[in-house]
Amino acid sequence: MLAEQRRARILEIVSERGSVSVSELHRRLKVSQETVRRDITRLDHERRLRKTHGGALALDHIEPVFDERMTVNIEGKRAIGRLAAEMVPDDSTLLIDSGTTTLCLADCLSDRRRLTVITNDIHIAQRLGGRNDNKVLLTGGEFLASEGALLGRDATSMLANYYPDFTFVGASAMAAHPWLMDYTREAAEMRTQMLSQARTSVLLADHTKFGRSAPVKVTGLENVHIIITDIALSAAMKAGLATLKAEVRIAADE
Repeated sequence: MLAEQRRARILEIVSERGSVSVSELHRRLKVSQETVRRDITRLDHERRLRKTHGGALALDHIEPVFDERMTVNIEGKRAIGRLAAEMVPDDSTLLIDSGTTTLCLADCLSDRRRLTVITNDIHIAQRLGGRNDNKVLLTGGEFLASEGALLGRDATSMLANYYPDFTFVGASAMAAHPWLMDYTREAAEMRTQMLSQARTSVLLADHTKFGRSAPVKVTGLENVHIIITDIALSAAMKAGLATLKAEVRIAADE
C-alpha cells in the first residue's frame, strides 16, 4: 500500500470510529507502529485529524476551544451556576473543575467569604482569589493554554491530598447509557478523581452536552450526588439518569 493510500485509509477509519489507537492501525494496516505514528503526525500537521497520546481523533470529535464554548448557551450555564452557588455557604471548601459552566459558578460565588478553593482552572483562580479572605490552590500539571486548565499526573496527584465539602465537575459529553465522556484521557482522569473526593459531588451539565459522545469514558458517575442542568431532560436521558442515585435539579425551575 502506497503512503498516500495508507493515510487515506487512516482518515477513513478515524472518520468511521471517531478515534483510533496506534496499535489498532498497526494491526489493520500491517505496517510498523513507527510508520503509523509518522502518518498520524503528518495528517495532524495537515489539519486532517487530531493527534493524541497513543492515537488520533476525528476533527469533529474535538472539543471546541474555551472562547467558542463561552458563547454556547451562556444563559443556561449562568442559570446552572446560580443554582449551584446556592448550595455553598461561607467557609466552605470547594474543588472546582475547569470549564465554562464551572466558571459561571465561580462568578456566582463572588460574594462568598473565606472559601477554600482547589481548582485546575486559572480563570476560576483569578475570579475567586484575592477577595473576601478566600484561599485558592491551583493544581500542578501541564498547562493547556486553549483551556486555561492544568491537567495530567501532577494535577491528579495533588488532588489526592484533599477531601472538600463540595466538588463541582463539568461535562463535555453525556449519553443516555448513562455515560459521562471526555475528549482526552487526561481530562477524563481528572474528572474521575474529582468525583470521588468530596462530601457532596455535583455535576454541572447544560442541555447541549446531553445526547453527545466523546472518545474517553469518565468513570465514577455513580459517585455523583446532584446533577444540575438548565432544561427538562429528554425521556431517554431521564430514564438513563434514573439508574443513578443522583438527584436531578433543573435550574430553569428556580
